[in-house]
Amino acid sequence: MLKKIAITSVTLIVLIAGSLFGAKAWVKSLLPEKAHFVAIKQTQVSDLPYVTHDIPAYRGKILAVVTSVDKMGEDQDTGYEHTELARAYWVFTANGFSVDIASPKGGKPPVVIDGEDMGAYDYAFLNDDTIQQKVANSIALAEVNPNDYEAVYFVGGKGTMFDFPDNPYVQNIAKTLYQNNKVVSAVCHGPSALVNVVLDNGEMLLSNKKVSGFTNNEELFLIPDAKQIFPFLLEDKLIEQGAQFQSGTTYLEKVTQDGKLITGQNPWSVWTLAEKVVAELGYQPKTRERTPEEHAIELLMTYDSHGFDAAKEELKQKPQAYQRILIVMHSILAFMQFEISKGIDLLSLANQLKQLR
Repeated sequence: MLKKIAITSVTLIVLIAGSLFGAKAWVKSLLPEKAHFVAIKQTQVSDLPYVTHDIPAYRGKILAVVTSVDKMGEDQDTGYEHTELARAYWVFTANGFSVDIASPKGGKPPVVIDGEDMGAYDYAFLNDDTIQQKVANSIALAEVNPNDYEAVYFVGGKGTMFDFPDNPYVQNIAKTLYQNNKVVSAVCHGPSALVNVVLDNGEMLLSNKKVSGFTNNEELFLIPDAKQIFPFLLEDKLIEQGAQFQSGTTYLEKVTQDGKLITGQNPWSVWTLAEKVVAELGYQPKTRERTPEEHAIELLMTYDSHGFDAAKEELKQKPQAYQRILIVMHSILAFMQFEISKGIDLLSLANQLKQLR
């Protein structure tokens, strides 16, 4: 997701880090050792106690829907976001649900895998042959009976903007589950599935609902010509159809719940969103050790809400827990948006993490 930031800002980060902290070695030290990446890529399901131990008795099925669109704009690759499917899948299965994976066309859907965003759970999902067979043979939406499921989860990915909004099967699944008091959830671009859903009473499903999704700012920062590529900007369309759009800080977690409707702003919202789905279905989500990425997001949110000193005190409590490079990426984002003081603060936090380890 933040690949563009890294590519366009490498000179900036070297200059700033060098001037502030005195050495290009500091920049290099922000990256984990190569052995770390090798180990993460080899993660197996058996390495993850959360998904293998203390699984509750069977609680029903959840439907995960991904896009079938693999191209956008001038032949740009797209698809569903791997991390958005994998992380929710683990939460649902760890809490006693089975997950069916469906797509508009069925079969093997196109996937986007961003190496910078991949963690142990994401690689374990890729490394499991049974799961990958399920993904490669996704169920065509025309074959889905919505009544078989306790919840639906519309996975994000830019491809959804093209094949979710006008798909009658997507609309029927969302409407049927919602009207039967079941859970409808979506993350990032996934809320495009809610566009054009009309309930039996003639009202738009989105009307007067609190909803989150990928924001205009997030979209246009990554893709300046998004208005020409996509049929609409998601935030604009959700508001147009009556939603009370809830936006959080750019590229930080934001999950909004309005009754049985649960939506998330971006990929960093998936873990919390999936656990809210489990809770709304009537179950206490299993205890889960937060990932380094989640800890970094929490630290960034503390900074955003309470300032530098509060974030500094928080990081002292668990300096080993954070994905440091994510904090650096957000400092670059701040510099690119001319928030110089914030950028310097975040670089300072990243540097303190290095010193505390």
